[in-house]
Amino acid sequence: MTTIFGVPIQALMGQLLIGLINGSFYALLSLGLAVIFGLLRVINFAHGAQYMLGAFVALLLLTKLGLNYWFALLLAPLIVAAFAAIIEKTMLSRLYKLDHLYGLLYTFGLALVIEGTFRYFFGASGQPYPAPPQLTGAVNLGFMFLPIYRGWVIVASLIACIATWVLIEKTKLGAYLRAATENPVLVQSFGVNVPLLLTFTYALGAGLAALAGVLAAPVYQVSPLMGSNIIIIVFAVVVVGGMGSILGAIVTGYMLGIAEGLTKVFYPEASNMVIFVIMAIVLLLRPAGLFGKDA
Repeated sequence: MTTIFGVPIQALMGQLLIGLINGSFYALLSLGLAVIFGLLRVINFAHGAQYMLGAFVALLLLTKLGLNYWFALLLAPLIVAAFAAIIEKTMLSRLYKLDHLYGLLYTFGLALVIEGTFRYFFGASGQPYPAPPQLTGAVNLGFMFLPIYRGWVIVASLIACIATWVLIEKTKLGAYLRAATENPVLVQSFGVNVPLLLTFTYALGAGLAALAGVLAAPVYQVSPLMGSNIIIIVFAVVVVGGMGSILGAIVTGYMLGIAEGLTKVFYPEASNMVIFVIMAIVLLLRPAGLFGKDA
């Protein structure tokens, strides 16, 4: 049996695959956080709850309305984004001119309310969500078997991340968004509806979290606790990449997912804390993060 550093290649590639899958979710979630913080300067602690909402909305669309996975993949992020837009318009927008701590406390409380509501109605145990028939089974790559659905998660995450980066950095809408956060009065004087842009930004970040939730539903069980279990890791990813850095969130998400997977092979005891160790080292050497800009 072929080995690398004494580890069977099948075990190594299997853990790399797990790392890539985890990294796909880290990248999508941290991207949504980076979009919201970078453009709105809001630390969105409700992001994990919005991730969980995406999975539950997909589950309810399947069980109550009979819609298949592909319709849920399109509708669930839109539904969660619409819910987030209402939250931003009615409540969160009132906090923009206050200290960042107010936004953090509000979104933390919102996350607790959403999680508590779903725990009341669905309990704390997870519920299975089937993968679509087209994505079941596995492909033999020679050195390992690749589950088709997990391969799809990696591809879908990459497409969503790249599309969001292009939207923010390379389009006129993205230019308006960036300008509106820097000087809203000037942008509004040119006839641009700045409050609508800010609402769209928060809805976009929440929609990315919900998309990650739908993708995660067949991999992990759908549970009210799934958001709170991952949100701390995602915040660590955002800090390492640089708060508000779109590219940093994407690259660091995949990078830390792979680092976590490799650690499970060579030093399993440290796999649960390797991301936080990397975060501490990066903050010591580069406080603004790998892709962040110094104040």
